[in-house]
Amino acid sequence: MQYLLCFEAMTITSNFSYNGAKEFIRSIFYSTDPLYRLYLIAEKVAVKNPSGNKRDMLSYRHSFHAGNHADVLKHTVQSLIIESLKEKEKPFLYLDTHSGAGRYQLTSEHSEKTGEYLEGISRIWDQPDLPEELQPYMSIVRRLNENGRLRYYPGSPLLAKHLLREDDKLILTELHSSDYPLLRAEFLKDHRAQVSREDGYQQLKSKLPPQSRRGFMLMDPSYEMKSDYETVVKGVVEGYKRFATGTYAIWYPVVLRQQIKRMVNQLEATGIRRILQIELAVRPDSDQRGMTASGMIVINPPWKLEQQMKNVLPWLHKTLVPEGTGHTLVEWIVPE
Repeated sequence: MQYLLCFEAMTITSNFSYNGAKEFIRSIFYSTDPLYRLYLIAEKVAVKNPSGNKRDMLSYRHSFHAGNHADVLKHTVQSLIIESLKEKEKPFLYLDTHSGAGRYQLTSEHSEKTGEYLEGISRIWDQPDLPEELQPYMSIVRRLNENGRLRYYPGSPLLAKHLLREDDKLILTELHSSDYPLLRAEFLKDHRAQVSREDGYQQLKSKLPPQSRRGFMLMDPSYEMKSDYETVVKGVVEGYKRFATGTYAIWYPVVLRQQIKRMVNQLEATGIRRILQIELAVRPDSDQRGMTASGMIVINPPWKLEQQMKNVLPWLHKTLVPEGTGHTLVEWIVPE
């Protein structure tokens, strides 16, 4: 086992500094829990990739935003899609183009600095009247926090890891040099998962269609670059050309409403049918800085997702936004 971990460490640390990589590998041999130690050291010694990778030039780290209201919406939709796919016995593929670190500590410096989770997952954590639609999602959050204290939050890959079955498969990609080692360590023992430091959109070309001809593809770029709004649409088109029966979900932030309108228009122009839009706004649209809402655009949604979100969104809005500002939306961009 130690030799296997050493091999994995050498792979993971290929973009670390010399001293960081040396510390990373040495730690494996002096820990009573090598896998956990692997995770911790990866978090400590990950350094910026000197290659000038585009993702590393960006400042976005999801650890600042984990568990916020946008995550609650995204992971509610994600878990309901996965649960619907599990209703059939045949295995399916889960493909995550922008996986992040996988797991987030809500007591970390990043999370405490923004406190966004306090207006997200924290507001539904102890709710006694949890709707049925939230049970799959919240069951995983509770599994990570078994002592009853909310300290950890699952990113979309970890949520999928716990919801998927033994025969289902995961393809996870992450380009950021600090997040990739954490993701790799999180899935080190999971034989179902293929984790790579590659462009997630390329996976939509090279990995589709899956052998099982069943799949769920999640795309949630950071949108730090304005071109992301167009790139994600192009990614969907590339995937759809190869695998038209798969379910595709695009997460988006509402910072400027015009950007979302343009993205929706571009999706309409693709000719793809069955495109459902789901949105949760915590504040009215604004031209000021900051995210006022977020949404999920789902292509080929499970048949009951529309009604499930119509059921649960009013409760989520009331709980996450007690002041009552903002809105909810479930409507077809393109119907059947």
